[in-house]
Amino acid sequence: MGSGPQKTYTVQVQPAAGSCRYGDDHGQPLPDPRCTPGALSPAVTQATLATTICRKGGYTSTIRPPVGITDKEKAANAKSYGYTGALHDAEYDHLISLQLGGDPNDPRNLWVEPPSPDHKAGAGPNNPKDAVENRLHTAVCKHQVTLAAAQQAIATDWQSAEAKLGLKPTGSDTAGPAD
Repeated sequence: MGSGPQKTYTVQVQPAAGSCRYGDDHGQPLPDPRCTPGALSPAVTQATLATTICRKGGYTSTIRPPVGITDKEKAANAKSYGYTGALHDAEYDHLISLQLGGDPNDPRNLWVEPPSPDHKAGAGPNNPKDAVENRLHTAVCKHQVTLAAAQQAIATDWQSAEAKLGLKPTGSDTAGPAD
């Protein structure tokens, strides 16, 4: 459990340089579970869905740390993971996304996610994990899966999260029950 949304954020200490190693799942990068196991926001629970992640008008933009904080953390975290590519092409990613109740600024929930193998250098981040996060968020808000199940699935292996939950990708920002 992290500390949750803050009125003011401070730059968080990252793991020591070179102490984290990327994993790989069919060419997609995975974070080191020792460095980035995930951290949850105590503000988001199954009971608070309607007033947090599922509320109309958005939630994540109201709790996201400012770029002045995350840019410094991203540079330090890149050193933690030994990432030497262009930071412009990598995403400082929440393992458990904000829209699934991940902690906004706990270093255990953030990592520099390298671009996918099919990425064109200089094009900015491309993160296929984002579409999975969107579909899981929809499924949680439609009460098709519990918040805890979605959080566990995305933190364990985002590529198999939907299958583990009995959901199938639809190619859009929504998810429906598996056939």
